[in-house]
Amino acid sequence: MAEGDREPEIQLRQLRYVIAAAEYGSFRQAAIAVGVQESAISRRIRDLEDLAGAALFIRHHRGVTLTEAGKSFLRRARAAINEIDLAVKEVGAAGRVEKGMIRIGIFTSLASGFLAELLARYGEQLPGIHPKFVEGAPTEHIAAVRQHEIDIAFLTGNPQVVGCETTRLWGERVFVVVSEKHELAAMQRIEWTDLRGRHFIVTPQYSRRSALEAGVERISL
Repeated sequence: MAEGDREPEIQLRQLRYVIAAAEYGSFRQAAIAVGVQESAISRRIRDLEDLAGAALFIRHHRGVTLTEAGKSFLRRARAAINEIDLAVKEVGAAGRVEKGMIRIGIFTSLASGFLAELLARYGEQLPGIHPKFVEGAPTEHIAAVRQHEIDIAFLTGNPQVVGCETTRLWGERVFVVVSEKHELAAMQRIEWTDLRGRHFIVTPQYSRRSALEAGVERISL
């Protein structure tokens, strides 16, 4: 069909004008209610009647009254508006992450403490959201976020991720216990790089993957 041969389309505002005119029984009062000129209401409804091929209103000096065709149209117009409004609300809720599922990337060493409390509070405030946890290494999570396979990831350190938004949420101190004669004992602050290539003992909650990401070896209890 050529561009000039396309049939006119019903506009959403035309449906709202019909509903308002039917509720107020007057084009003038409907115009005041929706914030437009009376001529706009009258013209749009007339266009709609021409498109439908039937009168929707009987005009008289006291206002307007629905015809039988108008009553039938009004029922369907209200149903259509309700469906559209509901669709907009659902999309808005999903966009604000108030309903649906959120995919969260974590790894085992972060599964307790601050993060566990944070996710618990999030679940209490937004019960309509169902979290899906995906375990993996930081590099895997970064790739997944970029490919929209997960929505958010919690990582250690201060990663600079191009194309992603990052926020520092919290910090924790990790203590290393060494002998008084150990070369590290005199240091006030020990970095992960100071432990690279060394053997040390950690609790079972500290995963092997976490150690490998830090670039160190370990002996697990």
